[in-house]
Amino acid sequence: MWAGYAAAHPEAVAAAPDHTVDRFGDSAELADELLGLVLHGPKRATADLVAEFVARGETLPRVGSHWVACDGAGAPRAVLRSTELRVGTIADADEAFARDEGEGDRTLGSWRREHRRYWERTCAARGATFTEEEEIVFERFRVVWPPEVAD
Repeated sequence: MWAGYAAAHPEAVAAAPDHTVDRFGDSAELADELLGLVLHGPKRATADLVAEFVARGETLPRVGSHWVACDGAGAPRAVLRSTELRVGTIADADEAFARDEGEGDRTLGSWRREHRRYWERTCAARGATFTEEEEIVFERFRVVWPPEVAD
């Protein structure tokens, strides 16, 4: 997947040569559900805790960086490119971001409720407790590969 994208878009790869390989969510089922919203729906944003990046030993993404999004079985399905990043707390989420995440009913109330539930679960899995002060990376992205699903 990455090699095909790199061959077709060498200038984009030269500008941001590093890429990550990851999936959405914390289960195969959630990964498939969220990837479906990327490939066939409105999802053009995601959010993750800064502490989760640290726990995985990853640096924070930067504008222009790429990631290969995999399905729940770990197969690469799309290359995403970060277009906007900001760090804030759950209180800093807004209606526009909730809509762009494309999940649930796409409202801010639903976004906060479901992400709070998700982060409580992922924090507990690594022995931590989610708090309202946790730093969150709010990321918007474009689908850049493969051509049949690219924006």
